[in-house]
Amino acid sequence: MAKPVDAVELTKQIVRMNTINPPGNEESCARVLGSLLESAGCTVAYHKLGDKRASLVARIGGSGDKAPLCLTGHIDTVPLGAARWRKDPFAGETDDGRLYGRGTSDMKCGVAAFVAATVSLAARLDRSPGLELVITAGEEVGCDGAFDLVRRQGALGRAGAVLVGEPTSNYPYVGHKGAFWLCAKTHGVTAHGSMPERGDNAVYKAARAITALENFRFDNPPHELMGQATLNVGTVRGGLNINSVPDEAAIEIDIRSVPTSRHDAIRAALQKQLGGEVDLETIIDLEAVYSEPDQAWIQRLFDITQPYLGARPEPKVATYFTDAAALTPAYGNPPTVILGPGEPQMAHQTDEYCVIDRVTSSVSLYEQVIADWCGV
Repeated sequence: MAKPVDAVELTKQIVRMNTINPPGNEESCARVLGSLLESAGCTVAYHKLGDKRASLVARIGGSGDKAPLCLTGHIDTVPLGAARWRKDPFAGETDDGRLYGRGTSDMKCGVAAFVAATVSLAARLDRSPGLELVITAGEEVGCDGAFDLVRRQGALGRAGAVLVGEPTSNYPYVGHKGAFWLCAKTHGVTAHGSMPERGDNAVYKAARAITALENFRFDNPPHELMGQATLNVGTVRGGLNINSVPDEAAIEIDIRSVPTSRHDAIRAALQKQLGGEVDLETIIDLEAVYSEPDQAWIQRLFDITQPYLGARPEPKVATYFTDAAALTPAYGNPPTVILGPGEPQMAHQTDEYCVIDRVTSSVSLYEQVIADWCGV
């Protein structure tokens, strides 16, 4: 029998590994986790994403007709930001019931918890539907690692349901918004700044485009839980120097879509609003993920989580995107829930932390979810 894994200590260990993306450097972290899973009886495969970068897929069980349960999470993190941290972001310090560090909540504590739960139950999973653990590199910049696995022949197996360990304070979310990021480019003709009449100013075209974007309205019906899609202009760039007419400008647009707003329809409507002097290029194209709450497995998750929350969950959704945007369609759109011990409000924050008791509770919670799925 494999040695039990302390999820809090494992979180500390992998928080001390700097996996800020870019550049990522996730391979060492993946191998620490893979070694624990392999020692417990899982088969483990590593899939390189680049130099010092790798995702891992671990499997155990797989008997019978029922497909395995997929547990998934990512091990890359966002940069630290400009503000000074009060705690060392790579020390794994604890204080007043909190574990501090970059990636604690988003989402190394969730990965540590479901790895610990898997190791705990591994000896009983051989003759069960089993698990497929998908631990990815490169999620933070558009689910690169997950999409890489989707493209690789044979990297992924089957899944009858997907549980994403992203931060939810152990509250089950039944979906998340999509992310459709576009770059709107305008073009002109450069000229000397003292003779602007000889040029064609791309920034003026961009200004007109920004006004059009501010006035854009989605025409799809709002989703019952996610509401309406949103649009935000995040960056604007144009011109190389003050004394030249700019011949190019770029506007980066962050659209968070809902299941009632298809990306191809959004793009067509935007192009119509912006007109022919604006070219649209796609940066990220991740459709929304949503599972009807009345599905049997989701209702079982509500049953399992109720004692931990003190009340039966009501259907909720996340605003952020997850690797489910890549994995759920690849598995044939099984029911998908986002459920993890991290604190959603701490994701990407200075002095990020997770709550230690929540991490400990999540191991027991994941064990129950696994045991219920696998019938052990």
